[in-house]
Formats: sequence, structure tokens, C-alpha cells
Amino acid sequence: MELLNPVAMLVAAVSALFVGFIWYNPKVFGNAWMKSAGMTEEDVKGGNMLKIFGLALVFAFLLSTALPGIVIHQMGVFSLIGGDPSVALPSYEAIMADYGDAFRTFKHGVFHGVLTGVFIALPILGTNALFERKSAKYIFINAGYWIVTLGLMGGIICAWR
Repeated sequence: MELLNPVAMLVAAVSALFVGFIWYNPKVFGNAWMKSAGMTEEDVKGGNMLKIFGLALVFAFLLSTALPGIVIHQMGVFSLIGGDPSVALPSYEAIMADYGDAFRTFKHGVFHGVLTGVFIALPILGTNALFERKSAKYIFINAGYWIVTLGLMGGIICAWR
């Protein structure tokens, strides 16, 4: 059983951009985000969009490569054999035969993705924002995006085998 699915990780990375298009739309949280970030529409339009979206996709892909270890429980067993099933003892195959599909659902991946957002993304973004003297609104808009995004990415990665 393959635990790492590069196509799922790429789709999960692209999903981060789609969520961002919706989340930061002026009709959703875009205007509130711009105001809390101290940005204007001219500031937003003045950026190098190819660079911004290209790097955002690269960063989202980096996140998607870390998520399997968080959202797929079988990665723990996989890590015990050093990532090479060809050198594993027969017990590895027995465990994977019994538990290889356990908790491999979209719902379970969303659960762990959301927990990742709450317990990793929120504290990191919140700490940075506090030192940057940003408002609670700024923290919750950005952390909310990452909580939703990591939930969706986790669901995609966990369910897509």
C-alpha cells in the first residue's frame, strides 16, 4: 500500500489557492483583511502576482508534504521501517493488511487538518501578529483561512489513496 500520493499532495496544494480566492474575496473577508492588514486595493494590485501565487503554491506544496505524517496514522508504522517497505519485517505487512485502511477517510483527514490549523498555524500566526501589533481580527481572519485550508488539504491527502 502506498501511503504517499504525490498527486493528492499537489491537488491539496492547489486547493489552498482556491480557498484563498474565496476567503480573501472582498465579499467574504477580503475587505476586513485589507483593513486589518493596513493595505489598500492599490497595495494588493501593485504586487507581482506571478511571484506571489507561484510562491504561495510552492509553500502550500511544502505543507502538503508534511501533512501525511499528521493526517495518515499509518505513516507512524511506515516511519518505523525507515520508509523502505522492501527491508521491513513480515510484521509490517501484517499490520498494514489489518490496519492499512483504518481512518483513511476525508472526514478523518479534515479532523486532523483542522487540529493542525488550531494547534500549529494559529499560534504561529498569532505570535507574529502580536509582535507586528496587528489586531485580533487580523489574527482570526488569517488563522481561519489556514484552519479551513489545512482541514481541506488534510481531507484530500488522507482520503486519496
